[in-house]
Amino acid sequence: MRVFALLLLWPLLEIGLFVVVGGAIGLWPTLAVVLGTGVLGVALIRWQGMGVLRDLQQNGAVDPISPIAHGALILLGGFLLILPGFFTDVLGLMLMIPLVRRGLIAALGPRIQVQGFAASRFRRDPAEDWVDAEYEEVVPDRDKIGGPSKWSRH
Repeated sequence: MRVFALLLLWPLLEIGLFVVVGGAIGLWPTLAVVLGTGVLGVALIRWQGMGVLRDLQQNGAVDPISPIAHGALILLGGFLLILPGFFTDVLGLMLMIPLVRRGLIAALGPRIQVQGFAASRFRRDPAEDWVDAEYEEVVPDRDKIGGPSKWSRH
């Protein structure tokens, strides 16, 4: 029921903010802000995401969960910036701040259970690719050389 209420209230909040901000600054500046934050979201995904990858490469794989979590939150923040709306823009900009991301990871980290998988489970034995069988080639009469043909005279 909470999810339904959230799905109902979120668009109402965004519409209300559009009306308030649009009334304060006008239609065209409001549309410019919405489009600008979308472009900013795409740029920040690239810039911040590349920074996380650089950190992962420089620091090695000591703790790969933290850079992956940062990357996921950056992706979520960029997606929220791309969505039209002022509330989503504020949430997206907050997720672009490293201190906020660290706080979220620290707060939500213990609640999330990461399960890995062994790649060896998905490897196939090369011996399984072989099929040992006997066969006999069957050639239809029409394909045999010198056999009956519908183009020859009898």
